[in-house]
Amino acid sequence: MDEMEAGKHKFLEVVQGIDGSVQVVIPVTPSNSLFLISLTKGANRKFITVPEDDMIDLPNETRIQAKVTKTIKDAITALQ
Repeated sequence: MDEMEAGKHKFLEVVQGIDGSVQVVIPVTPSNSLFLISLTKGANRKFITVPEDDMIDLPNETRIQAKVTKTIKDAITALQ
């Protein structure tokens, strides 16, 4: 598994750990070094952006994990 795939896998793990009913769509490649990620719960959808570098560092850097986890939690809370 390459760095990007490991980051996407970790992102999915974080989302599932917060709310297993949220559906996630992560683009295959970033646009302008950003991933525009869709989080959907029921009829509600929220988009968040995650920098490419953060996605690569997500599995190994606790600071990045904390930052991305907060972004995810805030987005999921807005889906309620």
